[in-house]
Amino acid sequence: MQLRQLEYLVALALARERHFVRAATACYVSQPSLSAAIRRLEHELGVPIVRRGRRYEGLTPEGEVVLAWAHRMLAERDALRQELSSLRDGLTGTLRLGVVPTALPAASLLTTPFCERHSRAGVSIESLSSADITYGLTEFELDAAMTYLDDDTLGDLRRLPLYEERYMLLTPLDGPLAGAGSASWSQAAALPLCLLNSRMRNRRIMDECFAADGATATPAIESDTVAGLYAHLPRGRWSSVISHAWLHMFGVPEGMRVVPLEGPAHGPRVGLVTGPDEPPSVLAGALLAVAREAGVREALDALLRTYLDAHDH
Repeated sequence: MQLRQLEYLVALALARERHFVRAATACYVSQPSLSAAIRRLEHELGVPIVRRGRRYEGLTPEGEVVLAWAHRMLAERDALRQELSSLRDGLTGTLRLGVVPTALPAASLLTTPFCERHSRAGVSIESLSSADITYGLTEFELDAAMTYLDDDTLGDLRRLPLYEERYMLLTPLDGPLAGAGSASWSQAAALPLCLLNSRMRNRRIMDECFAADGATATPAIESDTVAGLYAHLPRGRWSSVISHAWLHMFGVPEGMRVVPLEGPAHGPRVGLVTGPDEPPSVLAGALLAVAREAGVREALDALLRTYLDAHDH
């Protein structure tokens, strides 16, 4: 068995490309060469890997097992290369980091110190859903991820808590709640709102908080990104419920103020999750080391206090 054969199965990724010609193009080989390599792999292992008809029809049950092992073996190969390279030249390579969209504003609290400590390494950030993050980690397509830690799909993946979401009302200075020391979720629901859409995990969590206070939020504007939400706020018409972590990137728009919302002191935990490899890859291990020292929770809480104090004086 050759690693190249496994690369054809993974990188092509018959599972990803789902077409022999496109898979061969992705691997920079001819389609007959790719097909012959897969057939040799089937012969060597003594099992059928690909269901073949007039076109590619997916992997056999045995093929799914081979694919899972191929991901792991290639990841181990890459980890070996990274470790040897780090011993010779210091940490190099690209850290593949998946981040749920609502944690993106806080990602630089990890990536910036990581790059400062490892100047020859880079970071590739991808905004992904919780489900895509779990898949990417278990299939070794990601080195690490920032996501909600109470996600049942994470299974036994390694987790490091970073911060707990704290929810705030962001409202115009001339609005009815701008002078309040705090506001209830039902009061917030009565305002003209701009919120994330219901496909977002963060919005579903917020809807549970509204419901617990006997209210239902009916936003006039919904967005699938935090940036899209913030783009509407400086107009002076809309209010929003935000996670305090978003203040790190977007702050408080001019003409608005942050008002604490009554209810749970903290929302769900957001943390750093790494893949099933033990020990973690060199890159993932280096990010974990940075995360343990970064003080993300303390930095976000201090930033929130700054904005709250500014409006109190």
